[in-house]
Formats: sequence, structure tokens, C-alpha cells
Amino acid sequence: MSRYLLAGASGFLGTALTKDLIADGHEVVRLVRRKPKRPDELRWDPAAGELDPSALDGVDVVINLAGATIGRPWTPTYKSTLRESRVTTTATLARAIAAQASAGGKAPVFLVQNGVGAYGKDRGDEILTEESSTGDGFLAGLTELWSGAADPAREAGARVAILRTAVVLDNKARAFQLLSLPFRLCVGGRLGPGTQYFPVLSLTDWLRATRFVADHDEISGPVNVGIPNPPTNAELTKALAAALHRPAVIPIPAFLMTTALGEFAWELLGSKRAEPTVLLNAGFTFNHPTVEAAVADALAH
Repeated sequence: MSRYLLAGASGFLGTALTKDLIADGHEVVRLVRRKPKRPDELRWDPAAGELDPSALDGVDVVINLAGATIGRPWTPTYKSTLRESRVTTTATLARAIAAQASAGGKAPVFLVQNGVGAYGKDRGDEILTEESSTGDGFLAGLTELWSGAADPAREAGARVAILRTAVVLDNKARAFQLLSLPFRLCVGGRLGPGTQYFPVLSLTDWLRATRFVADHDEISGPVNVGIPNPPTNAELTKALAAALHRPAVIPIPAFLMTTALGEFAWELLGSKRAEPTVLLNAGFTFNHPTVEAAVADALAH
């Protein structure tokens, strides 16, 4: 069994991953910013770059899932919050891994949660693999900084994987709740033109993919984490409407979304046809490889 050190353990993905790992007999140590209340918690202060070096003792895998939520308007102040919550946490963990390696210890695997926003605002029909160029826009720039913050760990010889994760579908996920709410109220419809590719995957497959990457030494660098043949927004809309037995007849015009959400709207309107090439080449299989299956799994929970 392995020992995991997890940042962002209290969030949606962190809570699910912790439960999944413990159920299989693994040990999970949670990093917290308050005074620890449980034996499996350790305090850190990423804003100050502080993490007790002993936190990595015996750790096999370090995973950073920390970060302020993407899904709200990006004011200048909130952009700073998004940046700091990701870059400082990743940098603090990377430096700790590098310090352990320089002291003669074994560097753990380092997984950093990221997103398909790395590919920019809108890439149209272009098939995006891990070898594709990154794109333009705030979130693409942020993901570059986010990934770059892991450099100390890379330079120290640690295996580092950047999880470019699609929208995770699950009833407890805030993103899925917001996507499905209009349909539950019978006012659902496509977002903008609906032709934009909209990568998704089930929570079940996100958990499996994350653990797969942790366990496979040949995987490093960017890893697209989303179902093969990602759906368009119209296809996701159709799947949601069918699964909830609701109509999908009220599209939301793009201009309303950009007016209400500003720059963030492009994360919903832009097209990112990201394929999980690295996972597939390494032999990973999806339990829910289609949008219909991923939606059904989300609703089943």
C-alpha cells in the first residue's frame, strides 16, 4: 500500500479521492492551513511557502488539488486569487520534494491538477493531444505558471504529471449542478452555438485515471484527463436532457453569457477537442467512455 500526501483534500475531488484511496487500504495525509484536528492532518502555509520537511517522510505520491474555484467572473482581484491559490501551493510542494531529494531521500511522484483551459479560449475542430501547443487567454497563461511551479521537483528528478482535467460530472460537483439545474427546471438548452467541443468525464473515471497515472512510472508531463472523442456542447445538452427526461429547447445566447460572466464565459463557449492520448497509449480504459455513460454515472450518485 502507498502513502499519499494530498493538498486540497477538503474540496470535491479531494474528498472523493481520499475516500477512494482509504477504501483500498492506502494511507492519506491531508494538508490543512488551520491547526490539525486529526492524526492524518498536517499544517502548512503555502502563501508563506512553509511546509515541514518531515511531511514527505515515507510519502510515495504527492497530489495538489488545491485552488480557488474557476467558475465565477474573473475580476482583477479574483484573477490574483486564482493564480496565487494554484501557483504558491504547487511551488511549495515542489520545493519540498526537491529538498527531500537533495537530502538523499527518494522523491515521490508529484501529480498536479490542471485543466484543458491550457489549450486556450477556442481551438475549433483541432484535435488537441498532450503534444499540442498551449493557447491564449488568462487561464492558458495561468496553467503555464501552474505547471512551471513544479519545476523544482522535475529538476530534482521527481516524476511530475500535470493532469489537464476536463469537466468532472457528478451530482456533488458544483460544475455539474450548474450545468444540470436549468434542465431540472425545464429551461435547459445548449450554450451559445453548441458546436464547441466540451470535454467531460465521470468522477469514477477521474479517480481511476488519477490513480493510474500515480501508478505508472512511464507517464509524466501533461496528461489529458477526459473521455475519448469529447462531445460538443449540443451533444452534452442532448445527453443531459434525455437522462433527466426534460426538454432542451431554450439555448443561452453567447452574448448573454459574455455579458454576465465576462472572460470566464469563454471556458464554456470556446472549443477544446482534447483527447486523452497519453492515457490511452498507456493502456487506460474508461468505464464511461461516452457522454451518455458519463452523465448516467453522475446522476446515479
